[in-house]
This record gives sequence, C-alpha cells and structure tokens, in this order.
Amino acid sequence: MEPMPTKQSPHTIDTNGALLSVRGAFKIYKENDIETVALHGAEFDLAPGEFVAIQGRSGAGKTTLLNLIGGLDTPSAGQIVLKGRDMARMDEAERADYRRHHIGIVFQTGNLIPFLTALENVMQPMTWNGIPEGEARERAKQLLSDLGLSERLDHKVNQLSGGESQRVGIAIALSNQPDLLLADELTGELDTETTKQVMNTLKELHEKRQMTLLVVTHNQQVAALAQRVLHIADGVINGEAHHD
Repeated sequence: MEPMPTKQSPHTIDTNGALLSVRGAFKIYKENDIETVALHGAEFDLAPGEFVAIQGRSGAGKTTLLNLIGGLDTPSAGQIVLKGRDMARMDEAERADYRRHHIGIVFQTGNLIPFLTALENVMQPMTWNGIPEGEARERAKQLLSDLGLSERLDHKVNQLSGGESQRVGIAIALSNQPDLLLADELTGELDTETTKQVMNTLKELHEKRQMTLLVVTHNQQVAALAQRVLHIADGVINGEAHHD
C-alpha cells in the first residue's frame, strides 16, 4: 500500500533554521502492479553552509534521494522542504522554477552541450534566467577562472579532459548562485588523481563561499572530505558520522 502524501501548507514551513529538511520521504515505483520501495522514510536536515555527503553502494537509494531533493522527482509521501517551501507539493512548472533559482546540480557526466564552448555552456543557464548577455559572459568568465579554467574558455567539450569537464559542470551549477549545490557521483568516471583535484576544488569553494553542499557518493575518500556523512543502504538512512 502506497503511503498517502501529506497536504501542502499554504504558509512557509518552519525548519528550525535548516536550509533543507527532508521529512519522512518515501519513493515507491510501480510497474505491472509490482511495487518497489526505493526510499524508506528518509529524514535529515541540512544547515546553511554545511557540507554533507550521502554514502552508499550502487542501488542503495542515493540518486533517488538526490532527485527528490533536486526537484527532479517527487516523493510518494513525505516532505522535501527547501527555504521553507515543500517542493513535493509544487506542480511541475513551479518546481522547475524553484529549482532553477535555488538549486545547482552537478551531474556525473557533467551535462555539457558538446557543440558549445566551456564559456557558452556556463552562460546558458544565466541567459535562460533573463540575465543580460554581457553580465552572463563576465560572470561565466569569473566562475571558470575561479575553477582554474581561464585558459579553456573557448574550448569545446571534446577538447577538455575529464576533470576539466567536471569543473565546467560545477561552474554551470553555480551560475545562478544557488542556495544549495548538489553533486551526484561526480567523480565516478574519473581516475584517482583527477577525483582528488575535483573534490579539493569543491571543498575550497565550500570554504571560501560558505556554500551549502550535498554530495552523493559510493567513494569513502570523497565522503571523508565532508563535515558530516549519512550512510544509506536499501533505501534507508541507517547511520551518521561527523568529521572535524
């Protein structure tokens, strides 16, 4: 039996200072009358400026949870409250608009448009949001420079290394100055040295900008960089560790 979703409050939801509050989130998939529970009542808060990793094996429910938090999917039950608004109760258009203004997502593949340059890839989300082209260009240049890519502005995707492509992906995710940055197994296809470089870049950004960062990963070395690690298995968050 699929849990019943809770009714959306017309007012801002109190999260006791948390930027993100995941409350009793379930995700149930149905196919040919067969139900698969991918997420079992996930609960946690994320404070402003916090760096948290969700660690688990493949199939543990990490990406399902990230998709709910990123507004790419909706829970079968429970709340996904970001900045006091429950995204689970928004319609698709409202959720997409909210995501565009408040959330940046770094995908494992980088999610780059191959026929555009690095600079054009980073400019595109800003122009979609109505930012004038000149301002978008300058902001994109600054982001790429901050990420060590000032010499790669006019390079197409096939001219970039794996690590460079991921850093362009990070710049894209930061382009609209999101409140929350999400990263989905962003080092999964990178070698050990490049993984270290990309994660150190994210850690430096977190420290310099006091950025709120949530990373999902199967990699212990990646998770170790976070201030807090939530462990997930079989769709259940079943442990937590804090790092100094």
